[in-house]
Amino acid sequence: MNQVPAIKLNNGTLMPQLGYGVWQVPDAEAERAVGTALEAGYRSIDTAAIYGNERGTGKAVAASGLPREELFVTTKLWNGPKQTWGRDAVLRAFDDSLAKLGLDHVDLYLIHWPRPMRDDFVAIWKTFEEIAASGRAKAVGVSNFRTEDLDRIAAESSLVPAVNQVELHPLHPQAALRAEHAARGIVTEAWSPLGQGKELLTLPAVTAMAEAHGRSAAQVVLRWHLQHGNVVIPKSVTPARIRENLDVFGFELDATETAALDALGAGAAARRIGPDPAEFDV
Repeated sequence: MNQVPAIKLNNGTLMPQLGYGVWQVPDAEAERAVGTALEAGYRSIDTAAIYGNERGTGKAVAASGLPREELFVTTKLWNGPKQTWGRDAVLRAFDDSLAKLGLDHVDLYLIHWPRPMRDDFVAIWKTFEEIAASGRAKAVGVSNFRTEDLDRIAAESSLVPAVNQVELHPLHPQAALRAEHAARGIVTEAWSPLGQGKELLTLPAVTAMAEAHGRSAAQVVLRWHLQHGNVVIPKSVTPARIRENLDVFGFELDATETAALDALGAGAAARRIGPDPAEFDV
């Protein structure tokens, strides 16, 4: 079994640096996919209310027979549709996620999007403070938040998010935001760490490194993330690829290789593949 290093969050909670994401995995398939990941050695699972697969994820966790303290389970509040989320609504959503997962606590609970045009994420965060204090979430954090959103929380709350989960890959490296996180004591977690589709994984800079190390292109990109200190949650439903994505601890990229991947995000190929958090709303 691979020994995945742990990252210490700002409240002392330990989070595996590499986990398994279940975005776009149908609930009917989630139990098998998550079960495969747990058998392969993953101990961190990332789901969300909007993914619709918390039940399947929870079934896999229960069927694994693994001690709860060995697992790190993340889920997220889907703060939509177009409405203002009050305290009771947030608590009901959290209770619903726990019930679907079949758990009495999660290790990390995130606000899924800032949706700054609604101006309600600070109020939501106040309820997250309560959830954290109750112990039903070992840590709380945010997802897709910009620097200005983090500023709002800092101005109105003493609780610093433990994690900000954002789109991050060599074509969208988020260097400035990662620096902000480091200064604030927030862990950077990457969603879509391999980009989307095959574009990133077929770039000559990536494939040349893969050949040089005798590794896959995906393993090279995941290694880039790990060496930058990012938490990563690659997603696949293919058993061989699930195992391959975990096997990234037997090699290292040198400084020249890391710089070459860094440079991809400064070139013409640089792009965001997901929604812009400044504009995204439902």
